[in-house]
Amino acid sequence: MNLTSRIFVLFACLSITLASAQKKPITLEEIWNGAFRQDRMRSLRSLQDGKHYVVQEYDRQNREMRVDKYSYATGKKVATLINSSAIDEIPYFQAFELSADESKAILGTKVSSIYRRSVEGIYYVYDIADKKLTKIDDNKIQEPHFSPDADQVAYVKENNIYVKDLNDLKTNQLTTDGEKNKIINGLTDWVYEEEFAFVKAYEWSLDGSKIAFLRFDEREVPEFSMDIYGNYGQQLYPSEDTFKYPKAGEENADVSFHIVDIKTGEIQAIDLGEYEYLPRLQWTSKENIVSVQSMNRHQDSLKLHSVDVDDLSADNILTKTDDAYVEVNDYLTFLADNSFIWTSENSGWRHLYHYDADGSVDDQITDGNWTVTDYYGYDPNNKRVFYQSTQNGSVNRGVYSVKINGRKTKDLATKEGTNAADFSADYSQFINTFSSIETPNTFTLHKAKNGDLIRKIKDNQALTDKLSQYNTAEKEISTIVINGNELNMWMIKPSDFDASKKYPLLMYQYSGPGSQEVKNNFASFNDLWYQMLANKGYIIACVDGRGTGFKGRDFKKVTQEELGKFELEDQRSAAIKLANRDYIDSQRIGIWGWSYGGFMAANALFQANNVFDMAISVAPVTSWRFYDTIYTERYMTTPQENASGYDENSPITHVEKFKRGDYLLVHGSADDNVHLQNTMQLVEALVQANKQFDWRIYPDKNHGIYGGNTRLHLYTLMTDFIKEKL
Repeated sequence: MNLTSRIFVLFACLSITLASAQKKPITLEEIWNGAFRQDRMRSLRSLQDGKHYVVQEYDRQNREMRVDKYSYATGKKVATLINSSAIDEIPYFQAFELSADESKAILGTKVSSIYRRSVEGIYYVYDIADKKLTKIDDNKIQEPHFSPDADQVAYVKENNIYVKDLNDLKTNQLTTDGEKNKIINGLTDWVYEEEFAFVKAYEWSLDGSKIAFLRFDEREVPEFSMDIYGNYGQQLYPSEDTFKYPKAGEENADVSFHIVDIKTGEIQAIDLGEYEYLPRLQWTSKENIVSVQSMNRHQDSLKLHSVDVDDLSADNILTKTDDAYVEVNDYLTFLADNSFIWTSENSGWRHLYHYDADGSVDDQITDGNWTVTDYYGYDPNNKRVFYQSTQNGSVNRGVYSVKINGRKTKDLATKEGTNAADFSADYSQFINTFSSIETPNTFTLHKAKNGDLIRKIKDNQALTDKLSQYNTAEKEISTIVINGNELNMWMIKPSDFDASKKYPLLMYQYSGPGSQEVKNNFASFNDLWYQMLANKGYIIACVDGRGTGFKGRDFKKVTQEELGKFELEDQRSAAIKLANRDYIDSQRIGIWGWSYGGFMAANALFQANNVFDMAISVAPVTSWRFYDTIYTERYMTTPQENASGYDENSPITHVEKFKRGDYLLVHGSADDNVHLQNTMQLVEALVQANKQFDWRIYPDKNHGIYGGNTRLHLYTLMTDFIKEKL
């Protein structure tokens, strides 16, 4: 390099340094006090006319919650359907649901969380035309939903199903045996809610004369209890929260399927044969036919049952099997002729199929070495299916349509990044939400016919402008070849990165089956934290190893019966390979993660502390023996069948190998998901092995460890630990 070139490079470096110095550093207080929140279209829903949509909006200045109606054609607000300031009886509502005819809405107030997805609250029916408000029940209830004609509302209270007639305002209790920790009607138990991802376990028939529901008998399920300590000075003695939680290998609830007649109250149990789980139920396009899905305990066989509620017969019309496990999702859609669209991984990738009413395959709708990641619906007029997939790369998401026979695919929104669509009711247009590592959420309106842009709706330019004032660096997405596999990776370097220097490396991962942490979308709050750490002199990297998602069935399911084994091999190998880069300090490599990622971080430090110098585990599983049946046995079978798979990959088993390095262990005392028991058992193992470590328990905090200043405190703790130990 000649003298002139050297001077140019020096001036360029100086310019970058001066520019960075003039920008503000991101602070933890700003991250966790909401300074970088994105603007969103909350509760976006198309109205039935296909010409309008509604969103839920909170006006902070006037302290009012509204449901506003917008025109697709002009983008302008044309009406306010609901305004809390116009309702004297309730000052505020948190949730709303429109009836099918859009004449009424259910409004939720005093809504509070129970577990991850379940809530309870005081609910009202609001007549949009005459602005009349009707309280559904004086007590807190769960999952209220309109009948198809909007003349009735079903709901669950104290584990029983009720129906309120909105004409005569009479309430009919349909089940009577519901009791906490014994019998649940119309709602799922804890493990279904967490692992099958649904709470409302009842569905109205198409004519509103019947309700199909699940009944959970959990009397034989072992109980788990947690102490609740309460606020200082307000609770002298801890209270106890006790609930049914089936750990791996233990008894599940006995789940049964029933039909109740609304008028007579007669309840009929339906015989579905042998099964362990009933993960989904829904009415078909025929008034007298309801579908139910059943699974065996290993979850490697899923049956679709067609139940005739007139003669109470049940036919098994389709069985899916897999050497590992069969996925459960919400993509099953019945068409007018009772044929249906559903997904399968038979080809090695998740794709859409069209099945005849008898369960035989009519057509494979999508095909290729990519994954369908969402199903948006079917337009019968044009015989087109709308979906989201990874056709544009596993870290990206695009929106597409295809004929139901699998021909004539159209790219509708495929800009590199993450595209997600909300279609109008008539499938004539859609609102696309786009983001990338560089771009916050932008909302645009497109033609469903060809994806042509109609209009920009809103963006987050204000956030982009705000972030431009801060000292941030590029988040680089790339791939890295590890153990013969091309793995996705992202990396954030300091904004004043100098390749001639050596930097400590902090690796983040989750690693759970089917998960994805390397994706082309906009910054999470963790990303902002990584930017802050980068500008304190750290390089942060994330590698999605074997077992993660969106790279095909075999890549995802290779970890079967050995959770933690191949994932650890990949994280260890990735750290070694990154450490060979000239700018990485091989003596200062840390790893952290939350939940499954916490499990992995502990294993990494204990089993590979010749590579990793520091680890942070937040809310970790420390032995799969402590986790629930549905998730754990899906991948591991039972402990009775696979004891070595459980124990050989447990951090508790490997504490003696923890020879060097620094470890921080964090948990919430009221974690109903990954119980504090996991941390306490690991703590005892570390103590008895005389291994020194740091730990922190957050009182009465669940798996998310949030509330008030909790997240700020936690991330301050982790930041200080990283600065001191790495």
